[in-house]
Amino acid sequence: MGPGPRTLELFYDVLSPYSWLAFEVLCRYKNIWNVSLQLQPTLIAGIMRDSGSLTAMRFLTAVKMEHPEMLEKVSRELWMRVWSQDEDITEPPSILAAAEKAGMSMGQAQELLERVSTPQVKNKLKETTDTACKYGAFGLPITVTHLDDETHMLFGSDRMELLAYLLGEKWMGPVPPAVNARL
Repeated sequence: MGPGPRTLELFYDVLSPYSWLAFEVLCRYKNIWNVSLQLQPTLIAGIMRDSGSLTAMRFLTAVKMEHPEMLEKVSRELWMRVWSQDEDITEPPSILAAAEKAGMSMGQAQELLERVSTPQVKNKLKETTDTACKYGAFGLPITVTHLDDETHMLFGSDRMELLAYLLGEKWMGPVPPAVNARL
């Protein structure tokens, strides 16, 4: 029988390319390592002032609240727009385009975009950012592991080998062979 339930929380912002690296690696390893990956959209400006991702991160917070099954895909599409296509993700049309490309209907995406200024979404993003700060975040990404009633915070996307060690798992590089075969 394998290890008991293990949870990883990834606090990230789509304006952080290092968050993207950690996101992709953890998405590849979540099934290999048998961990529950909890994606936590976090406002880097709440940690590092003037980052400029407020609307995008509120949108992702709304996605998590209303359509959590879409969070991974929408997050990835926002990263693709800003870091691969040099698109501005601070503008609503760009956010809507990313959501639609991720498979969300335009109606769903528009409804979520209209919610980004609601107290519920604002408060949830603030709460998530405050939680990251309580864990000791001074930038993003941070990965928080919850193992045997112990919590470990790892900063950066270059700590995956240490994360594997904490989990008692094997680190096979950023693209593990099982995933690489499907690429």
